Amino acid sequence: MKIFDSLGVAKADILLPVESLDLNRWSVIACDQFTSEPEYWDRVAALVGSAPSTFHLIYPEVYLNAPDKETRIKNIKSKMREYLSTGVFNQLEGIIYVERETAHGWRKGLLFAVDLEKYDYRPQAKSLIRATEGTILERIPPRVQIREGAELELPHIMMLVDDPENSFIGPASEHRQDFPLLYDFDLMFDSGRLRGFLINQPNVEEEILAGLSQLADQKKFCQRYNLLPETPLLLYAVGDGNHSLATAKTIWEKTKAASANPEELKNSPLRYALVEIVNLHDESLVFEPIHRILFEVKNLLALEDELRAFFQQEVEILSHPSYEDLKRTINNKKKNEQIAGLILNQGFKSIKFLKPSTNLTVGTIQAFLDKFLNDGKAQNLDYVHGDDSLLQLVRKSENNAGIYLPALDKNQLFPTVILDGALPRKTFSMGEAWEKRFYLEGRKLINR
Repeated sequence: MKIFDSLGVAKADILLPVESLDLNRWSVIACDQFTSEPEYWDRVAALVGSAPSTFHLIYPEVYLNAPDKETRIKNIKSKMREYLSTGVFNQLEGIIYVERETAHGWRKGLLFAVDLEKYDYRPQAKSLIRATEGTILERIPPRVQIREGAELELPHIMMLVDDPENSFIGPASEHRQDFPLLYDFDLMFDSGRLRGFLINQPNVEEEILAGLSQLADQKKFCQRYNLLPETPLLLYAVGDGNHSLATAKTIWEKTKAASANPEELKNSPLRYALVEIVNLHDESLVFEPIHRILFEVKNLLALEDELRAFFQQEVEILSHPSYEDLKRTINNKKKNEQIAGLILNQGFKSIKFLKPSTNLTVGTIQAFLDKFLNDGKAQNLDYVHGDDSLLQLVRKSENNAGIYLPALDKNQLFPTVILDGALPRKTFSMGEAWEKRFYLEGRKLINR
């Protein structure tokens, strides 16, 4: 593995499935998607069957509370060993240029291993790599259980660079016709197409690293955001998969703490995590909101009164004739207004916060939702990608309530994280659920 220490990345030894495999069945969506829709994962299981697939190597979070959890984890680790020993993978070292078809065009990215020593997921972190949103600490232990002792990792993490000149990924896309094609296929369930190219031209690699070095220049960084000269550099913001990266960090810190010889960890693969790095300014990268849903609210009739009481009557709640009208109201709000939607089986309402408690609508409403849930007034809460999915989940029960949220302006992401720290948890999503990263590549977590 070739390491670029000042940039926090390395050219990884990457595992790719052999050409004979059916990639449509091999590649499945990130494990943290469709967490309230077990029927999606039932479709995946039916399509994959017993064929070699990343489905057998991951733990979809929809099953985290399943009674057979321990067996599932044991089977995952067994499958990893099987695939590594039976010729399912080919290995190569290098940078992979990835193109992913979405509803908004082709998203472009580069596959690197990132240095976990340069990552901190705490809200006020000043590290080179930072979380963009609050980390839900209780989600880390079950993931640690899955990754600990695992022999390989599969990345669904996407990290962002703020590169308006496209100096980092641009050279790869300009020269793509010069690179060997590694894969090109349709993803399952009409989720777009995925292509990968091996960057095997030293001059292009140099251009890529030069572009990244420019973004890592301290003086230019401070000028870009009008910051004081000593402001710690933020080069990478974790866009998707922060909890997976936090899990990798946790395992690495545990490994260091348990080792009596730091020298033996010098080349440990556990120090790194495989990720795809994407330009924030990629035209196909659209920030979508992550909505909330309350399952089995105990007293729906009292919900509006609960909202008014929590916000000390500083809310304005209005009815809307349709879902579309509600969405127009929220998405066309004035710049400084904070408005969320309340979706019930009985109708659609907007909640305008007259004295917001935070800078973002999601932070303001989340404070209410946390207390509401802690007081036992609903069975549980989940985070939902997609307007249609939110409405469908509300309609599954007469006692469900959805919270519709506006999208974050992506140009505000880096300045906000630099100045204010991590955003409230589950603030935004990079595209709809089906546009998330699919598992394809892997990397060994053991030295053998």
